Amino acid sequence: MNYWLVKSEGDCYSIDDFRKDKRTAWEGIRNYQARNYMMKDMRIGDLVLFYHSISEPTGVYGVAKVVSAAHPDQSQFDKKDMHFEPKATPAKPIWYCVDVAFVEKFKQPMALEAIKKDPKFQGMPLLAKGSRLSVQPVSPAHFKQIKSIGSSVSRGR
Repeated sequence: MNYWLVKSEGDCYSIDDFRKDKRTAWEGIRNYQARNYMMKDMRIGDLVLFYHSISEPTGVYGVAKVVSAAHPDQSQFDKKDMHFEPKATPAKPIWYCVDVAFVEKFKQPMALEAIKKDPKFQGMPLLAKGSRLSVQPVSPAHFKQIKSIGSSVSRGR
């Protein structure tokens, strides 16, 4: 099993929106490395940290699960969508996505500032200077630590 972190702007698509929808295609990703993670590395059953990139606080808000193999991102074909890709065709799509299902909203978000201060998270791609990737791998240890803290009633922080 692999572990991932996906970013969404909280005012665009929040953990509460996701909880209500229960499942969504992780569309609109327009970075080749992030696309390649979804196409080549994400597998059904992989667990995913759901991260709000523009929120107060910025951080991890819950957990999702990959529930489909990669498939063409339909937003690339919609001329009215902000993610429209004029070079893409149904026969030759450029962008792919996976479907993810809601698993859990944390009792309290795991704030980015807390992650930065905790030496247990050293080496996490999220903390790399200039890291803006919207889909990124997470080590099993980092995933389990964040989930444990986010799921607990009392965080002690």
